[in-house]
Amino acid sequence: MASYTLNKEAVAHARQLIDGRQYVLKSEWGEVQPSADDENAFLEKHKWDEFAAWHLGLTKWATDETKARYGFVFGDFRRVHRSGLIACIYRAAEWHHKTIELAAHDLLQHLDDVAGIKDSED
Repeated sequence: MASYTLNKEAVAHARQLIDGRQYVLKSEWGEVQPSADDENAFLEKHKWDEFAAWHLGLTKWATDETKARYGFVFGDFRRVHRSGLIACIYRAAEWHHKTIELAAHDLLQHLDDVAGIKDSED
């Protein structure tokens, strides 16, 4: 299993997008998650640091400027997806990456606050 460190720049990027209301509240992550072709198309027009900004995890063993270096994508390279953050939480929890799990959870709470999503029991 890969070992990751938290990409603090990606956390800041996600918060900035959320604050700028660049998010999608309802989507099927399996349908909107960037594919390998989407990643390649993005990298043809953008720098690696821009690609990295969409990934909460940095693989410890992989070198920079390789796709293997980046994990836990949370958006479609334009907007944060609530379903993407939920997927990051789930996957990080499943694989015992606590720092990434908690960062994704904090981003989800921030998104819900900004979007005005309330607890159904309120």
